[in-house]
Amino acid sequence: MSAAADFTDDAGVIRFSGDLSLARLGTLPDRLSQHDGAVKAIDLSEINRIDTIGAWVIHRFARDKDAQVHGLSGDSRTLFEHVEAADQPVQMRPTRVAPFRRVMGEIGDAVVLAGQTAIGLLGFMGATVVSLGTVIRHPSRFRFNAVVQRFEVVGVSALGIIGLMSFLIGIVIAQQGAVQLRQFGAEAFTINLVGRITLRELGVLMTAIMVAGRSGSAFAAQLGTMKLTEEVDALRVIGVSPMEALVLPRTIASIVLMPLLGFYASVISIIGGGVLCWLSLDIPPAAYVTRIREVVPITDLFVGLIKAPVFGAIIAIAGCFQGMQVKGDAEQVGLRTTSAVVQAIFMVIVLDAFFAVFFEQIGWL
Repeated sequence: MSAAADFTDDAGVIRFSGDLSLARLGTLPDRLSQHDGAVKAIDLSEINRIDTIGAWVIHRFARDKDAQVHGLSGDSRTLFEHVEAADQPVQMRPTRVAPFRRVMGEIGDAVVLAGQTAIGLLGFMGATVVSLGTVIRHPSRFRFNAVVQRFEVVGVSALGIIGLMSFLIGIVIAQQGAVQLRQFGAEAFTINLVGRITLRELGVLMTAIMVAGRSGSAFAAQLGTMKLTEEVDALRVIGVSPMEALVLPRTIASIVLMPLLGFYASVISIIGGGVLCWLSLDIPPAAYVTRIREVVPITDLFVGLIKAPVFGAIIAIAGCFQGMQVKGDAEQVGLRTTSAVVQAIFMVIVLDAFFAVFFEQIGWL
């Protein structure tokens, strides 16, 4: 067993010896606190070992006596330096910041975060395109079963809720339109309103919002949980690309199914509007369908079908991107899932506004 910790006073130079560890300190801290003489330096060259408690005792004694410590080397010196660096005052209450500075700081942080997110999302989109190119060059790497499974999750399972939502929206559009148009004796134009706005805008837009809240959040939560459980790292270790195995199937499924879901939602919405026109405006179904065919140009259908896959890609990429950013703890999963939904819906609405201007410029009114 090593010798107990001890010290001697050699004309103001305190020389320590023995084992400066918790088990061998003994009464050393009390004896040091009772030392009254001046201390010029502290010599630790003769000690056998030192641990964190011993380093703290020496550091506190040197700090109180304003003395220099020498004689340590290697790991012992590194340990002592870490103990010295950790001796910092703890701020019990945060420094008060003026309200204006705090608000401006939060705005600045939000702007920086938005910029970093935009750059990260753009890079993630590029990585997805690169992965798609790799799969096209090597078809054997395409995960057909994973894509089909996502078809069911994104599309088939969503038919019920999307159909109900679209039917009710068609009824609401027809009812509100009829109320306003009745003032001018133009209730018949309710059919124009329902047909054009559902095929051109609301059918695809509301479907995209529903898919973002339903599938985009699921993508973020699934990938975020896999990040926390290190399943993503395990895929990389065994030589499987997470982009090809996890991101690409979800993105392909969303791109393929969004036009189908958007068309389905538009048709159901038109049916809902037709039911209200039949019951409230006494417009028979045959006349309603005939009027729809006369007043709705085929370009309205093309507008919806062109926008739908773009919306699907944005929703899938935003969800997967946020999911892959999860790290630290389970709370991050919830935060990233929320961010994925908000981000996807925001970008869908921005892109919808862009498409509205674009199609107006090319004459698809």
